[in-house]
Amino acid sequence: MNVHGRTILVTGGARGVGRELTRQLVGLDARVVAVGRDRDQLESLSAEHDGRVSTHVVDLADPEATGAFADEIVHLYPDLSGVVNNAGVQTLIDFFRDDPHTTRPVLRREIAVNLEAVVTLSTALLPHLSRQSSAAIVNVTSGLALTPKPSAPVYCATKAAVRTFTRALRYQCQDAAPHIRVIDAILPLVDTDMTRGRGGGKISAAQAAGAVITGIRRDTTEIYIGKTKLLRTIMRLSPSLGYRILRNG
Repeated sequence: MNVHGRTILVTGGARGVGRELTRQLVGLDARVVAVGRDRDQLESLSAEHDGRVSTHVVDLADPEATGAFADEIVHLYPDLSGVVNNAGVQTLIDFFRDDPHTTRPVLRREIAVNLEAVVTLSTALLPHLSRQSSAAIVNVTSGLALTPKPSAPVYCATKAAVRTFTRALRYQCQDAAPHIRVIDAILPLVDTDMTRGRGGGKISAAQAAGAVITGIRRDTTEIYIGKTKLLRTIMRLSPSLGYRILRNG
């Protein structure tokens, strides 16, 4: 898919990998519709790109707000032909130490942003995307969808669910609308606000975004980035080793 001249929706488009996706897509002459919760950051993003980025404040943890935006966007941007579901939330939790009454709403929000919003936007926009000459839905997942880590069980579960949803949606598109590419972008540990103070061997948000965009421009359905390439091989050859690495890492 040639992104030149395309209009592409990027969720979480004002921070981290999303901001880099926006910057690099604009650099390739795409128009970006960036969605996020932080109005100030979105306004800063829009000013930075001088009319090439349109911004919308949407709380993707709110199913009604997400659905309303999905219905509205196709009228606002009739040439929309790409969707990058990038927004994500990760909660570190110990079920034996944390109060379940306190964590319950936090985890519901995590599920809503990471999974429900992806399903809503992907499916709501399908009728519109099917009318384009070519289109793409890119769902950003994680190496943690292949094997979980103990400190973020709900995040890992939602990314695994998105990975499975993406594959099944791809099957439907291949049968009914083969000009819509459905892509799974599997990220390693990326240096963002979400991962600050955690882990080592991170890649930059710019590197992650660049790899995603390269995958979009090629004829690929799964984009393994950085160390997830090695993890994929390990999980094929010795799943028990892969589980052990993330279990103890």
